[in-house]
Parts: sequence; C-alpha cells; structure tokens
Amino acid sequence: MSEFNALFNTITELVLCHSPSGAEQEIDRALLEKFNAIGVENWQDEAGNIIAKIPGQQSDSPVAITAHKDEIGTIVKCVREDGALEVRRLGGSFPWVYGEGVMDILGDRATISGILSFGSRHVSHESPQKAQQEDQPLFWENAWIETKCSVEELETAGVRPGTRVVIGKHRKQPFRLNEDYIASYTLDNKASLAILLDLAQQIQNPPQDVYLIASAKEEIGAIGALYFTQNQRLGALIALEIIPLAPEYSFTGGEAPVLLSQDGYGFYDEGLNQEIVQAAKKADVPLQPAIIDGFGSDGSIAMKMGHVSRAACLGFPTDNTHGYEIAHLSAIAHCTKILAHFATSPQF
Repeated sequence: MSEFNALFNTITELVLCHSPSGAEQEIDRALLEKFNAIGVENWQDEAGNIIAKIPGQQSDSPVAITAHKDEIGTIVKCVREDGALEVRRLGGSFPWVYGEGVMDILGDRATISGILSFGSRHVSHESPQKAQQEDQPLFWENAWIETKCSVEELETAGVRPGTRVVIGKHRKQPFRLNEDYIASYTLDNKASLAILLDLAQQIQNPPQDVYLIASAKEEIGAIGALYFTQNQRLGALIALEIIPLAPEYSFTGGEAPVLLSQDGYGFYDEGLNQEIVQAAKKADVPLQPAIIDGFGSDGSIAMKMGHVSRAACLGFPTDNTHGYEIAHLSAIAHCTKILAHFATSPQF
C-alpha cells in the first residue's frame, strides 16, 4: 500500500549502509545527518552509540528506546598467498544463508568486492567439497572469499586480519513482497532504526526525558547499550527488535507487534510490559505476548547485568531472522504508534 512507501524507502536507505559490528561508520554518518535534519539534539558517545535526546518535563526517570545499528557478517582471519580470504562469523552469520555471491570487503583504505565461495560441484570424493553435497554441514571453515587480487593489492586497500566482510550492497536491496511486506538482509536491525527516526519526529515535550539510542555492537554482546546504561540512570529501557517467527512460538506473522516476557537472557519487567500494553490499547494496535529462546536484546542483557531495573523488548514478527528477512510493514509502523503513545503518557 502507498501508505508504507515512505517507511519502505527509509528502511531501504538504512539497509544499504553497511554496519558490521565494530565498523559502523557508514550508518553512523547517515543517522547523524538524519537526526540533524529532524532538529533533535544528538551526539555519538565513546562506545559508538548514536544518541538523540528529546527533553521532557522532568529528568529524574528518563526513558531509553534502543535499536541496534550493527549487522552480522564475517571477519577476516587470514589472507592467503593467492589472495583468497579465510573468514569467521561476526555475530550469528552462517555461510549457507548468504550462498555463493558478492561480499563487500571493508578495507581500511578502500572497499573491494569478493565472492563467497564453497568450491566446485563437479568433484569426486577426493575433494573436500564433496562432503558438503552429501553429508557434512557447511561451516565458515569450509568457505572462503575469492578476490582474484594479489596480496599487495589487498594490502593497498587495507585488507588484513580483522577486516569486516558483509553481504554485497547490491544483494541487500530490499524487495517489496505482496505490497505489505518488506524482504531484505539486515532488517535486523535497520527497520528498528527507521522506527527511532519516526519517533524523533513524533515525540514532543514528553513527561520524562527520552533517549533514542542507535546502539553499537549489539550483535557481539550489547556492548554499546551496556556502556550507555552503566553511565546513565534510567527509569526504563525498551529495546526495539525483530522477533523470530517459528512454529515453536505462540505468535504469528502479520501486522501485530510482539512484546516479550522472557528471552534467552532472562525475564523482562512485567510492570513495564503492562504500561506498553496500555499504550497499545490507546493506540488501537494489536499486540502479541510471547516468550522465546535463543535470543537476547539490549534490554534483557542490560537488565541481567543490573544496569537497568526495568526493561522491555517490543518488536515485529520476522521470517528468516539473521538471513533474508521478511516482515510486515504495518507491524513496523505499529511499533512506532505504540511507543509514541507510551513516551507521551503521564505514568512517568
């Protein structure tokens, strides 16, 4: 539907900004520019978080809403003599999810492209690739990035152990699926960044200060959020996330966001959850309660570490998480409506 065009375009712009954990400069520039254009106070802290602050009527119990800006990918372990790169996972990435194809190698001085490779199919049992065709899972140790560059050319570009490698930008271009859905790599968590930008425009004169945080290095341990919550006392923290769809869970896909009570790191605050439920009712938005496994957020990790007393996680149901993800655009927009009502409600 045309009502989602602006949201789709914003997510597309954000998706096409590379931001592997620890090398997030491209998305940083885009977010700072957008917050400046909106006209809200913003800055980047020592941990790499991009923070926008909306002053409230009081400052004794501020609210933080986070959406991590980093994406999963790979990291170079070794540069071979033939110019091929051995890589290992950065966050929850798997080679079979990406498939053979273009990867962007973010060198210190230049970005170059290579091909994620698994080897030829037309081989006998003498080749290690034969096992992947028949009976062995595919791991990063079995894959490599083919560059067809010399070691000297790679050094000139600044490619070294520690260089980040992500899915090629042209392969990240989002796709509009049946009008209402967006499909793309790295909706986790670029779609949530779009929600932050919408909230920066909608929230005005809230009861308490509101911090909108594009958090750094979440995929490798919520490092940015832990730094912020260690240094800023908060009344509540709400993490925006994708929520993985799977038959084992009780919620469904579509337009209704999901509110978690528990994930792999522990329980969320039920009092805060009830306030979010009331905000959803005021916004006339459906909301699905859930508990899930194999998942964590800025909120659950910060709460487990004792950095915040109250945390929640609100998100949109998503197929193929940490892969070519699919989410309903209305579910993403509904998260904005809920949080806009929450942030401007008088309970704080």
